[in-house]
Amino acid sequence: MINPVQPQACTILSVTKESRHEWTFRVASDVKPDHGQFMQLSIPMIGEAPISVSAQGDGWLEFTIRSVGKVTNVIFQKQAGDTLFLRGPYGKGWPVEQFRDKHLLVVTGGTGLAPVRSMLNMLAANPDYAKSVHLICGFKNEDGIVFQNELAAWKQKFSVIYTLDDQVKEGWRTGLVTAFIKDIPFESFGDEYAVAVAGPPAMMKFTGLELMKNGVAPEKVWMSFERKMSCAVGKCGHCRIDEVYVCLDGPVFPYTIARDLVD
Repeated sequence: MINPVQPQACTILSVTKESRHEWTFRVASDVKPDHGQFMQLSIPMIGEAPISVSAQGDGWLEFTIRSVGKVTNVIFQKQAGDTLFLRGPYGKGWPVEQFRDKHLLVVTGGTGLAPVRSMLNMLAANPDYAKSVHLICGFKNEDGIVFQNELAAWKQKFSVIYTLDDQVKEGWRTGLVTAFIKDIPFESFGDEYAVAVAGPPAMMKFTGLELMKNGVAPEKVWMSFERKMSCAVGKCGHCRIDEVYVCLDGPVFPYTIARDLVD
């Protein structure tokens, strides 16, 4: 029997600087996570951190990481050829099958783009999977923009709105992502649509409220609610909110549950 909490040593294949604070690590692995699942990345004698899989391919996984603590600070010292320990995948990802043949809206804030990146790449590679894909993608400022090559590629595949909170940039809008939800033609979708949201808690809260204001049905919205996950197997209770364990029941939740997940 495979030990579900036993890390496996994996080789770092490449390191890409995405922005001032975010780097993407490509790691050799044959694991095939669902879109939106996460892995536990660890350094012996240092600790481990839950990180969403931001892309995947034959023999590799990618993790887009912001250096914000003890473990990620050490990971940022690693280079191609070094070893990183992985366990997983864990949690529930995006209900991709429910998005098939639907009009899909994806709304992201900052590095909330990472948990939907692999799904967006799948949709771009399979243009008949969804009836249409609308992407509202916001960043605080130009320094925080990640996945610039894919943002350009998705612009050719999807209906996109790229925005900066408070900066002016050619080809980009200015304002919070919530300001542009009214521009999505929900009235033309009928009942055949779905919405995926990922980003900071405040961004998701107000995006949910704005979606409801625009007549979106709560049961058609899903959110990636990554917070305070630790053991990833529901034993430590660190991510528990009431009776919900984020690492087991999420990190992707229906909005009907996510709207009540308040610490």
